[in-house]
Amino acid sequence: MTDVDGTLTDASRRLDPDAVRAVRRVEVRGVPVALATGNVLPIALALHRSLGLSGPIVAENGGLVCWKGSDGRERVRRLADRRVALGAYRRLLRAGLPVRRLFTDRWRESEVALDPSVSVAAIRRVLGSTDLTVESTGFATHLMQAGAGKLPALTQVLAPLGLSVADAVVLGDGDNDVPMLRAAGFGVSFPSGSARARRAARYVTRARYAGGFVEGLKAGGLLDGPDPFG
Repeated sequence: MTDVDGTLTDASRRLDPDAVRAVRRVEVRGVPVALATGNVLPIALALHRSLGLSGPIVAENGGLVCWKGSDGRERVRRLADRRVALGAYRRLLRAGLPVRRLFTDRWRESEVALDPSVSVAAIRRVLGSTDLTVESTGFATHLMQAGAGKLPALTQVLAPLGLSVADAVVLGDGDNDVPMLRAAGFGVSFPSGSARARRAARYVTRARYAGGFVEGLKAGGLLDGPDPFG
């Protein structure tokens, strides 16, 4: 299971060719690769198909999951109520915080994603103790219904496969990846990851970003043997 931004990409969110080659090697060896991203489902699904992945998708920071049914068709399930996040966003505006929704929010179905220019601490001070989760990816701040997130979503889509997060190698770099990294059989983060992500991981790579992704797959035993692509 892998995060996308900052994990399969460089700091500018551009896909790294070495990371693309690595996920294809893992898939060719029969290990399904799942995506867990804060991005919207259309982007995650396009990336999933382009990379030729076979695992499920966790999108919108855990608010949506997508998997293939027995008939080969995609299934989508919403795991969070967006009305909760929209109400919190309106509270932030009324409090005078200069929060700004991301361009991709027009496609979100389960949450609200904000530009990270306003700190998570300031947002939490305004919202206080509510039925809301506030998480940072480093690239955005996500407002979600309490109880939602990547870990519960991943747990839900792995269960029908007879798997748990403890069976997975998980790679991630953000605060929102922390629960998954802690629950993973082998959690990997990077020097470019958040301090919380590094503390939660079993293995912290020497390389940053996608270079660390390849290193982490090797440390997790997923890139053993010859490269089938040359």
